[in-house]
Amino acid sequence: MSGVLTRYSMLVISTLIPLAAGCGGTDQSKTTSSTAGATPMVSAASPASVGTETPGAATAVSYESAESAFGAGRYSEAAELFSGYTTTHPENPWGHYMLGMSTWKTGEPAKALSAFDQALQLDPSHRKSLFNSSRVLLESGRPKEALQRIEKALAQEPMSNEGLRLLGRARYELGDVDQAIQVYRRALSLDERDVWSMNNMGLIYIQQDRSSEALAPLARAVELRSNAPVFQNNLGTALERSGYPTAAAQAYEAAIAVDSTYQKASVGLARVTSGEQKSESTPVDLAALSSRFQAEIEIWRGAEVVDSSVVPVATVGDSSTAAVETVSDSILVSGKIVSDSLEECESEEDR
Repeated sequence: MSGVLTRYSMLVISTLIPLAAGCGGTDQSKTTSSTAGATPMVSAASPASVGTETPGAATAVSYESAESAFGAGRYSEAAELFSGYTTTHPENPWGHYMLGMSTWKTGEPAKALSAFDQALQLDPSHRKSLFNSSRVLLESGRPKEALQRIEKALAQEPMSNEGLRLLGRARYELGDVDQAIQVYRRALSLDERDVWSMNNMGLIYIQQDRSSEALAPLARAVELRSNAPVFQNNLGTALERSGYPTAAAQAYEAAIAVDSTYQKASVGLARVTSGEQKSESTPVDLAALSSRFQAEIEIWRGAEVVDSSVVPVATVGDSSTAAVETVSDSILVSGKIVSDSLEECESEEDR
């Protein structure tokens, strides 16, 4: 009898051993919560480490739930969830990246930079962390540091318009006006429909008291995306400063029609319709200006106007949204220049 029990005990033990191996700890097939079509979870630098959980961690947070909160605009909740996710999945750079995006959206740039830096420690080539951390640095008034990250990302991807736009912003904030314009020309030679480069180029001209030069790129940007209130408002500013108050009023009205809360456009419209400005004797032909700008892009493309001193092809590549996010939109109000943060769509949506 004892022999039978012994054999029976051995059989039970041998059966339980593989079950214990399969149930002990987290099922590794589910440690990365992304599914097909979701935000990529694998780091090119260390794919094997993605999804590794900290032993003894508290309740695990799924990537999908945290990303869902971010996508719904619940950024404080997303920041809390991604903070928990990075605790249980410390080796996944995407978790730290999204923690950076979430804390940036909640107005905590220092925490955002820390999270982006953690992602870059895990994967130094993490392009989105390089670009979005450079946006945070630009917004924080640290263009030199931003430039280093932008150039590193551009070295990986020299044909990226996102990177060139960021490079243009950094150059401009460092006072390199001509180089910034050249960078935007380079971006447009790669993509003639890059409306944000048109917008940013126009803003530089406005801020440099060269509003007449801003008309062509802004006219083209509005032609391509007439439902963007920012573009319409900037065109209105350029028209107003170029002596076309009637056309400026139309642009301001178009901005308000898209976004009735756009205060700067409302202020601009009130200013140009106050009766203090005379109507233009010759109407401006925005369609002709847009056509002229398209022709200029073809010339830039053919002549390859950007030289290596502006965009070193060997070391600088190209990369929004956001949104967000940022070149300033300058508008004259009571004799003073006020700024309006732009590129929020490009900044915010680069996930």
